[in-house]
Amino acid sequence: MAEYIESLQKLAEKFGRLQGVGRKNAMKMAFSVLEMSDEEAGEFANAILEAKAKIHLCPICQNLTDRDICPICADEQRDRRTVCVVSDPRVVISMEKVREFKGLYHVLHGAISPLDGVGPEQLKIKELMSRLADGTVTEVIMATNPTVEGEATASYISRILKPMGIK
Repeated sequence: MAEYIESLQKLAEKFGRLQGVGRKNAMKMAFSVLEMSDEEAGEFANAILEAKAKIHLCPICQNLTDRDICPICADEQRDRRTVCVVSDPRVVISMEKVREFKGLYHVLHGAISPLDGVGPEQLKIKELMSRLADGTVTEVIMATNPTVEGEATASYISRILKPMGIK
């Protein structure tokens, strides 16, 4: 339909690169941008650039943040003896919505997947081990996905933690 409009096609292609966005939805998003006023489109573009410029990994838990340390790690009320290990920052958001977990998190940014060329060294496992070295953490909860990759990751980390005496 819009193949003859090169800039519209290019915009739809960029939206189509987003995770979970198919061709139809990418084109809908492109048309939505065209329907915005110049001011709205500028604000939209600036929000993307600002997020890219400001958001980085928390040096403690590896979650996304726009502060020096993420709000969860900075919260003195959290239980510092318990760390929940997750594969993705989106899991932290989901778990925090429930408001049941009072400990801290550690985000791996993926799961072990040899077929995809992802080994332990590509994940934030080294950072997790550094965190656990001071002895404050007494329990690690593995909350990886119940997939082959998630189970392999949980098993790998559990094996490393066993000699440390962490539950």
